[in-house]
Amino acid sequence: MIRMFRAAMFAGLIATPAFAADPVTGTFKTQPGDEGSFAHVEIYECDANICGVIRKTFDASGTETASEHLGKRMIWDMIAKGDGTYSGGRIWAPDRDKVYKSKMQLSGDTLSVSGCVAVICRSQTWNRVK
Repeated sequence: MIRMFRAAMFAGLIATPAFAADPVTGTFKTQPGDEGSFAHVEIYECDANICGVIRKTFDASGTETASEHLGKRMIWDMIAKGDGTYSGGRIWAPDRDKVYKSKMQLSGDTLSVSGCVAVICRSQTWNRVK
């Protein structure tokens, strides 16, 4: 009986990291786009990668709006590289309706997001919504 208990405890300790959420998961506020509007993007694990979907949108005055972008995927196929670094994915910029090759860097509650299409690159700093 004691052996079974120890084996179960050991298995639980080994499995714990596999069940832990990635540090970047959660909701982040984007920087304002070209028109001054911004969004709250929920970042979550999808399969073995990181994805993000637009959950709330706001106009330039900070008033929540009912945008056609609600529920749309904004980040996909992002791969965790360790130390808060993510790359290999794509990001969609609703203000310009363009998809960029993307990478991200998490530092505390700040997420630096950048992406490029050919030689045109953009970057933003997003903050975690608490």
